[in-house]
Amino acid sequence: MKIIVLGAGLVGSPMAVDLAKDKNMKISVADISEHNLAKFNNNPAITTICQDLSDRALLSDLVKGFDMAVSAVPGFMGYQTLETIIETGTDVIDIAFFPEDAFTLDELAQKNGVTAVVDCGVAPGMSNMLVAYGNSMLEKTTEAEIYVGGLPETRTLPWEYKAVFSPVDVIEEYIRPAFYVRDGKIIEKPALSEPELIDFPVVGTLEAFNTDGLRSLIKTMDIPNMKEKTMRYPGHIEKIRLLRDNGFFSKKPVKVNNHEIRPIDLAAKLLFPSWELKKGQADITIMRVEVKGEKHGRKASYTWDLFDRYDVETKIHSMARTTGYTATAVLRLIREGLFSRRGIIAPEFIGQDRLCMEFIMNELKKRRVIYKQTSSSE
Repeated sequence: MKIIVLGAGLVGSPMAVDLAKDKNMKISVADISEHNLAKFNNNPAITTICQDLSDRALLSDLVKGFDMAVSAVPGFMGYQTLETIIETGTDVIDIAFFPEDAFTLDELAQKNGVTAVVDCGVAPGMSNMLVAYGNSMLEKTTEAEIYVGGLPETRTLPWEYKAVFSPVDVIEEYIRPAFYVRDGKIIEKPALSEPELIDFPVVGTLEAFNTDGLRSLIKTMDIPNMKEKTMRYPGHIEKIRLLRDNGFFSKKPVKVNNHEIRPIDLAAKLLFPSWELKKGQADITIMRVEVKGEKHGRKASYTWDLFDRYDVETKIHSMARTTGYTATAVLRLIREGLFSRRGIIAPEFIGQDRLCMEFIMNELKKRRVIYKQTSSSE
């Protein structure tokens, strides 16, 4: 099987390396950056292709030569990249987390016989699967909560934050409206709203705030109360609000010395040196997913906890591991014929199937990404 990974960034690269370990798969990686592709110079199992992935005609010709694609492009390119891949009739796993509604491509995907799994990372992604899995084990589900954070292990002022994704994609989390469900109604709030403090073993106290993390769960799951919150070290909200509320994340061009620039582009450029997660810098990923309801006439709940660290042995960052290995596990699931539904596939469609979840959890466990499950009943 021939696989093309689109994007050789901090997440795309580990996915390619992981997939290349399978002897029955031939892996190619495409990126516009020769610097990014140079990572694979000493890996004979991976073929590199230097190409502008924003050129739809070139992308279409490229993808047609492969059996499956993995899209790890920046979010602003995500929708058009996915649409182009689907037009070629190629199955795809997507971690681009673009703001557009992926389900608008469902008819096209079904028409072309394509399985397109979107939002296939840690959160959204694995979080969606676990919500659906918990829901499937309850007779009635009343609540689902997701708390997730990717953090540097060493806190360095002023930001105490590092990003494994592009700065523009991180900033999007802070400017997109956040949606959650309360008493069966969809509630819209600004990102960074409704802060709360949560204590975690080892890490200590973190602050959590609303972000656009439920995504497809709002449409696909009939659960009357759902929320997703991002976690950072305390003080992060205040710093980001100061920038956002003063226009630094605006997409409306402003004129500076007769040149028009978007403040968000300048902010991303200036923040990148401080936010860039450099080689060897340790990070951690923390996630808790709790699903509550009723079973056998009694209150019951299922909880999954993830605490993952930078892998010293492989030198792969935690956020890249937890995001990327979820995507490669789903790719292998489809390759093995364990999931064959066509169309736009939200991760929760996979999570509804116990055998699919067992397969994915086992694949992650092999790579030392461990979700600890606990349950309770009253």
